Amino acid sequence: MTRIPVKKVPVDDVTLAYREFGSGYPVVFISGLGSTMEMVNPPVIEKISRHFRVIIFDNRGMGSSGESDKPFTIPLLARDTALLMDALGISSAHIIGHSMGASIAQELVLGFPEKVSRLILVSGTCGGTESVRMEPETMARLTDKSGTVQEVTRRMFSLLFPSSWLAHHDPARYCPAIDEAPGNEIVARQAAAFFAWTGSFSRLGDIRSPALVVTGTDDVIVPPVNSRIIGERLYGSELFEIPGAGHGLMYQCPDRFCDCVLGFLEP
Repeated sequence: MTRIPVKKVPVDDVTLAYREFGSGYPVVFISGLGSTMEMVNPPVIEKISRHFRVIIFDNRGMGSSGESDKPFTIPLLARDTALLMDALGISSAHIIGHSMGASIAQELVLGFPEKVSRLILVSGTCGGTESVRMEPETMARLTDKSGTVQEVTRRMFSLLFPSSWLAHHDPARYCPAIDEAPGNEIVARQAAAFFAWTGSFSRLGDIRSPALVVTGTDDVIVPPVNSRIIGERLYGSELFEIPGAGHGLMYQCPDRFCDCVLGFLEP
């Protein structure tokens, strides 16, 4: 895939970095905890950008985006997304949020419903006391960014993919190469915001955008029961479970993921 230059725009009290691919109706990807836009799987971008204008970006403090002293919250990150869309002249878009990005997407559609045409929540949770959290050991490994990039990457692979899949696949062949891992401080601020989020459970019924909820049945980072909880609360939503897939389902099975997404966006 052709390397697209990073562009930057001022948003609130920071500058957000983004890339655009393709043309047509916009699709905005919102990344998860500890993730940058460099981690969005290129084959997924390539396939979806054949049909849509795809925008990927770094949340505040991550990757090439700026940071400030303002406390991170999920509603703040949702507002950043809305302001980024304004800066790019996008009045509404299809929104794809992965992991913590799915929480941000929920706050976006709840706070700025006019900006969300169709909503895709991937490996997400409703947050709050109604959600089912990962095991403490999983959380510790997820937020541990110590060591070399290679060590951080190996830890992430062991969480993103089921051991049964790793036994027969080299994850490095399925994931984009990452030259620099996010710093511990920013990841810790993101994690604090994510787990302080009071959640959307009681408000999910207010969402009127058509929604697709996607999960892998072997996800240990956001257990798949969370997607089922969201699916039951979202009016008229579709739930798509990928058997044997982990939290890294967009890397593990990009074709199945894209076919599902495109089938939903182009009924």
